[in-house]
Amino acid sequence: MNRHAILFPAVLVIASAIGGCASSGTSTASNPTSVTDSAVASPAASTAASSPAATAGTSTTSGPTPTTAPLTTVPPTTVPNIGGVDPNAPEVVEPGDIPDNQVFVAFTSGDGAYSAKVPEGWARTEGNGVTTFTDNYNSIAITSVPAGSAPTVDSVRSTGLADVSSDTTFTLIDIKPVTRKAGDGILATYEIGSAANPVTGKKALLAVERYVFSHNGATVLMTLSGAKGADNVDPWKVVSDSLTWNG
Repeated sequence: MNRHAILFPAVLVIASAIGGCASSGTSTASNPTSVTDSAVASPAASTAASSPAATAGTSTTSGPTPTTAPLTTVPPTTVPNIGGVDPNAPEVVEPGDIPDNQVFVAFTSGDGAYSAKVPEGWARTEGNGVTTFTDNYNSIAITSVPAGSAPTVDSVRSTGLADVSSDTTFTLIDIKPVTRKAGDGILATYEIGSAANPVTGKKALLAVERYVFSHNGATVLMTLSGAKGADNVDPWKVVSDSLTWNG
């Protein structure tokens, strides 16, 4: 009786130990908490946990982790300027209006055939029979050429702008008859690029009025120009209205 009492507790102890080991192994394989924690820590673990194998408690091995291709810098492609702004086009610069209090002085041609008023203080240059007065982008160029007949809109359109019409920046605005104190004449208005700036190489966009008057077989061309946008209407009226024939 006593011998069986001693063996029975021993059997219970051994059985309990075996059951504990089995219970420990099962909880490790199917512990839902461990799956949830790994899913939070890694997107790959989340995918594995949602697969049928993971749901059944079977261990799965994911494929190799995809590698991210190294970033490369692609040099910018030069796109032709189609329909965009022409980088070689003249600039629209800050216009320089001729002051309202500008003083005008008399200028007489070298042959004495005519005279006109020009702004006092402007720089004067002579070349190829043309006398030019300049101040920044404002200029007045006066010349005289022989002519067999009075100028017309058609004659000015065909030959009166030959010295500028071939310029790639030239844009004709209008050609029309005009009357000044010197008589009837023709007025051509156009836009054109100035001479290139010696520092930047850029050209300014100029608005130009060219007056053509004829008298006693001679034609006077009076070309008045300034930066586009300049308010030189009154000064140009003074100059163009001041042309006087001296013989």
